[in-house]
Amino acid sequence: MMRYQRNDVGSVVLERAGGGNFRLWPAVCGAAFRRKLLDAMMCGVSRNRHEEDSGIGSPVQMQSLKQKQKQQRSGSKRNAGSGRLSELLNLSQTSETGLEDETEAETRRKLEVFEELQGVVKILQLQEGLQQKEAAIDVRRLAKEDLEARTTLAMLGAIPPLVGMLDSVDLDFQIAALYALLNLGIGNDTNKAAIVKAGAVHKMLKLIESANESVSEAIVANFLALSALDSNKPIIGSSGAIPFLVKTLQNVDKRSSAQAEQDSLRALYNLSISPSNISQILEAGLIPYLLNMLGDMEVSERVLSILSNVVSTTEGRKAISNSLDAFPILIDVLNWTDSSGCQEKASYILMVMAHKAYGDRQAMIEAGIVSSLLELTLLGSTLAQKRASRILECLRVDKGKQVSETYGGNLGVAVSAPICRTSSSSTGQNRVLKGLEEDEDEMMSEEKKAVKRLVQQSLQNNMRRIVRRANLPQDLNFAPSDHFKSLTSSSTSKSLPF
Repeated sequence: MMRYQRNDVGSVVLERAGGGNFRLWPAVCGAAFRRKLLDAMMCGVSRNRHEEDSGIGSPVQMQSLKQKQKQQRSGSKRNAGSGRLSELLNLSQTSETGLEDETEAETRRKLEVFEELQGVVKILQLQEGLQQKEAAIDVRRLAKEDLEARTTLAMLGAIPPLVGMLDSVDLDFQIAALYALLNLGIGNDTNKAAIVKAGAVHKMLKLIESANESVSEAIVANFLALSALDSNKPIIGSSGAIPFLVKTLQNVDKRSSAQAEQDSLRALYNLSISPSNISQILEAGLIPYLLNMLGDMEVSERVLSILSNVVSTTEGRKAISNSLDAFPILIDVLNWTDSSGCQEKASYILMVMAHKAYGDRQAMIEAGIVSSLLELTLLGSTLAQKRASRILECLRVDKGKQVSETYGGNLGVAVSAPICRTSSSSTGQNRVLKGLEEDEDEMMSEEKKAVKRLVQQSLQNNMRRIVRRANLPQDLNFAPSDHFKSLTSSSTSKSLPF
């Protein structure tokens, strides 16, 4: 006989009558079992209720529901997209409206400016007297800082009446027309060519005889502006403007303004670029005056620029070579250690002259150019060092020519003499060769001495710079030691062209 019984650990056991027992299944907690059963029942009820509420009873109904949901989602997206598109369209319409407003405002402004320029030009062309002068003043004002206004005024025909105003005897009319033309030509090559073509240069030159200081300064300023155009350079140079500019430059000390001096130098530099104007510059006697101006640091570099253009022609080199103290003045510029630009330009002038003419090389040597060139090769800028080295090469070739010309005849006789020479002929040849060696040794010794002096001078200058940087007393005497002297004397000459 069997019966069921729960043991202490919760297992259901089966007892037999004969004794012994065995386990059938693990016992499940009653509370947990009831909870699981209730959950399963509620899940089924909720699912059935959801299907009844949704009206889904067949696959066809399920498919129709899915289609409705899809249409609802696409409709919502379409509505959202259409709303975004409408916003973008509104923004684009607003921006286009703003751009149209800005464009219209800019167009109205340009139209107003054009009407103003057109009115000014009409007054210039049709009116006379005070109104025409006021119109010229307006042209000067409108063209001062507006490149488009300069172009528009010239296209409307402002240049011919302004040039015609130069025939007036009224100084105010002349000055107003001159400065209006000056502003029209600034940065506009077409206007510069049109002003010269209208005959302004010749009319300006006619004003020189009766012109006062203000009119002369305005004419110089116009020549400066007009000469910047290459096609105008020969026309202005052949018109007689160069003597006027030279005269203005020479009389600038008597004037209260130094602007005329700067403008005259710059205009002469522009004109000197054209080789056809060099003869006019030489005939005006400009070269001696320019050489005398060297030393004034405000104008020296501009003066050397003009001389650099003049030296490009044969007649220009002759004029410089024939000028009094031309080479000593130019050689002195080589020693201007505080102005590398002047050193470079002066070395260029001397290099061209040394390369072209033997007589100029001799004059340079007599003026003491060798020591200045040696110093320039040590202390000058890179460009100045190259030019100084080339000049030294030219001078060294000349020294070799001098030696060959001096002893060439005797050497030729000695070479062409018969093989069986007398003792007197061999003695004479030895004397000639010995004299040649002595002259070469003398030249080399002089060069070595010059180099030695330059090295010591360079050392002293460098030590003085170090003293100034270190704020040490200026009266200290820095002399190189004997050991350093021996090093410089034996090694420095090797780096020189000689």
